[in-house]
Amino acid sequence: MPIRVQNNLPAKKVLEDENIFIMDENRALTQDIRPLEILILNLMPLKEETEVQLMRELSNTPLQVNITFMTTESYVGHNTPTDHLDRFYVKLDEVKDMRFDGLIVTGAPVEQLSYEEVIYWKEFCEILDWAESHVTSTVFLCWAAMGALHHFYGIEKYELDKKLFGIYAHTVHHRKVPLIRGFDDFFYAPHSRYTGIKKEDIVKEEDLTILAESDEAGVFLCVNPTGSRIFVLGHPEYDRMTLDHEYHRDLGKGLPIDIPKNYYPDDDPDRTPVLSWRAHANTLYTNWLNYYVYQNTPYKL
Repeated sequence: MPIRVQNNLPAKKVLEDENIFIMDENRALTQDIRPLEILILNLMPLKEETEVQLMRELSNTPLQVNITFMTTESYVGHNTPTDHLDRFYVKLDEVKDMRFDGLIVTGAPVEQLSYEEVIYWKEFCEILDWAESHVTSTVFLCWAAMGALHHFYGIEKYELDKKLFGIYAHTVHHRKVPLIRGFDDFFYAPHSRYTGIKKEDIVKEEDLTILAESDEAGVFLCVNPTGSRIFVLGHPEYDRMTLDHEYHRDLGKGLPIDIPKNYYPDDDPDRTPVLSWRAHANTLYTNWLNYYVYQNTPYKL
């Protein structure tokens, strides 16, 4: 899939070096097709790293995709240069009168706070409500998935005994649902979180169907009947070294942290991590774009 981004976005060079098809603005303007408009609300502190991860996942179908990055007005992080945010990101006020084919809302390192303690919680809920009438389908990742389940269904998160950290096997349910079309009977995905959602709370909701879960990590993927809300309680977008960076970061801060599970060969942090989840992550995003965005969105937004 050609991803259309601004010509000078730094992530564009990273992806081109990986031989991923990136289309600049000039070429895109010469094509007489209607590309998909995808909005990404990036709540992660290292925004440029997350940009690369998500655009890598969105690069595997023949559809042309225009990417717009969004951040919050009520909180500005300190890990991304202000100049980068000013040049490449929008706020809700700038796009509130626009419509988008799809929205991805990332996780955020705020899960140990109550929802109301998060500085941008009110704005987060406002964006979710706006998306209900302005976006065809939304994917919520990790904390955003927990926050959206709380906002829409009143489902509470709970503290885990220790950080869920590593690569976990998941079992697939309801195989005929298009979102998991092409999945094997089980697949791996990364998790990195201190909180979780109880399966029984999701099962109680007639509006939600669990599509994948793990004996160790719990519910991973659930969806509403129309596919307008997709909840991913993990990080399929993570690249090979993301958990390694988080592990050494926490060690450096003196935080209690276990070696990521099922990640390093022989649990040796000096060895290169095994990449075991990329194929299913690609399939998840490809299915989302095809079956829940492209097939459902109106031709004229």
